[in-house]
Amino acid sequence: MTYRQIVSRYCVRLMPVHVLPLLFLALFVISAYAQSGDMQQRITELKESMAKNKQALAQYTWKEQVSISLKGQERKVQHYQVKVGPDGKPQQTSLDPAPQAEAAPRGRLRQRIVEKKKEEYEEYADQMKSLVRRYIPPDKDDIQDAFSKGNVSFTPAADVMKITIQNYLKKNDSMIIFFNREKKQITGIKVTSYMDDPSDAMNLDVQFSDLPDGTSHVSSTTIEGVRKQMTIRMQNSDYQKL
Repeated sequence: MTYRQIVSRYCVRLMPVHVLPLLFLALFVISAYAQSGDMQQRITELKESMAKNKQALAQYTWKEQVSISLKGQERKVQHYQVKVGPDGKPQQTSLDPAPQAEAAPRGRLRQRIVEKKKEEYEEYADQMKSLVRRYIPPDKDDIQDAFSKGNVSFTPAADVMKITIQNYLKKNDSMIIFFNREKKQITGIKVTSYMDDPSDAMNLDVQFSDLPDGTSHVSSTTIEGVRKQMTIRMQNSDYQKL
């Protein structure tokens, strides 16, 4: 029989009526405190896993392919060699040959229009990638801050726990982290956010895979800029130890 059941069965009969509300309030506070401690333990597990994996990933270099599509049409494909820099952020070295000068379209006005549109979509793509780097990898201090503000909720599952963080980076944004508690690894991340304006939505889907030594890494990233109908897909492969 649990402590709560014992209280329900015996204390109701033995204690004065005016004391019972205080008793049940105390039980509620104790239960809430225990639940809060359990939630903090889950946050601690996540942060420790992130720190350990970040250290392990710094020993690797890998290849990254970036594909940029506009309105469903592929516009650009880039290839990089990547490693983790001293600041903990990925550093890219282009593997593509230097771009050749393209034949200019006839007419100065048409040329300016084409160049302006190209600059706009390339600038927008860079802004999307810069925003994603603020979410991926998640920052352990930002996660703890969100938890202390009551912006973190947990959905338990058989193997993978879903951690939902509201207002992580921007007001009304949302980050969902899928965390395998047995392996102590993140298996996926989904982000709903926006660019400079809330009407300019940005959706992010990140999938993780394991290396032979158990190190977790981002295997694929899909970024969707809704207003401009732009999609950026990144694929990581060929991981080699430095």
